[in-house]
Amino acid sequence: MTEFPQFHFSQKLTQWYEIHKRDLPWRNTTNPYYIWLSEIILQQTRVVQGMPYYYKFVEAFPTVFDLAAADEAEVLRLWQGLGYYSRARNLHKTAKMVVDEYNGVFPETYQELLKLKGVGSYTAAAIASFSYNEPVAVLDGNVYRVLSRVFGIETDIASNEAKKVYSEYAQALLPTNNANTHNQAIMEFGAMQCTPGTPSDCMFCIFANECVAHAQGRQAVLPIKSKKVKVKERFFHYFLIEQNDKFVMRKRVGRDVWEGMYDFYLLESSESLQLDDLLEQDPWLKELVSNALILNESGNFTHVLTHQKIQTKFWHIRVNADFSLNLPENHAFYNLSEVDDLPKSTLVNNYLTQESKILT
Repeated sequence: MTEFPQFHFSQKLTQWYEIHKRDLPWRNTTNPYYIWLSEIILQQTRVVQGMPYYYKFVEAFPTVFDLAAADEAEVLRLWQGLGYYSRARNLHKTAKMVVDEYNGVFPETYQELLKLKGVGSYTAAAIASFSYNEPVAVLDGNVYRVLSRVFGIETDIASNEAKKVYSEYAQALLPTNNANTHNQAIMEFGAMQCTPGTPSDCMFCIFANECVAHAQGRQAVLPIKSKKVKVKERFFHYFLIEQNDKFVMRKRVGRDVWEGMYDFYLLESSESLQLDDLLEQDPWLKELVSNALILNESGNFTHVLTHQKIQTKFWHIRVNADFSLNLPENHAFYNLSEVDDLPKSTLVNNYLTQESKILT
């Protein structure tokens, strides 16, 4: 392993942190439940977006026992709008696991924490160090960026060897008696000072005299990440079916986007299709539309996920009151109040509130 420059990295970092840190609620506790909750919520989520969800979950489920006892639909509904819904399902499963297998007490070591559902190396290190001050280094995007720039590490962070290389640096820099503050500090420094792109105030940085990236003008280059995420394009054609002031919705099942959430009758295709083409492919829907009034045909919606781009169009149709409607499997009628309470994806919820204005 490369020898580190001889300067007091952790001391400088923690001194900066004590002056510049944000006052965040999960930093004012060592309760592992609250710290775990915040870490799951903040995965791939900015603090400003995740903060309201943290407060909602703490209020609704003040203990891990409360979360474990909740219905999955209630958990998903509170999560609505935050995205990456597998996090919410894993959150619920982990709460049950902590209650059933650990009597409601979170494991106190990094290795034991790794056994929990949805808890990877970063989250386990965060809980272990923040709650129990175990000297295990955290490694997230902010930490990769700080280490790469300050020490001039050129290992591609998307490569197989990256975790080993960066972990060695992070662990070697970690003071064994102050893991909690050090880990908080390096992540905060990456989030607020050593930001993506080229930070505007590098010359005033506490590491300006030691930082390799600053000396070489390579802030925009480091860390190196060469691999690109392959994005799959999908086309969703949704039909909001209404009859006698009730609406047809279905619970999404299977390992796909928005599992456990509710949406409408759906036809998916490899390209965007017109209504006539869709009806020719689906005899049940064709008969239904012939006995209905099309109230609204939306414009095109584009919903971008990490690995998918979903092109979507909605049709709101009102079926004649006397038409005998035999619903497909997993579909059911819900009144307006029930529709409002169901957990839904941001895409579906935005359509109901903004485009169709069914929910106001």
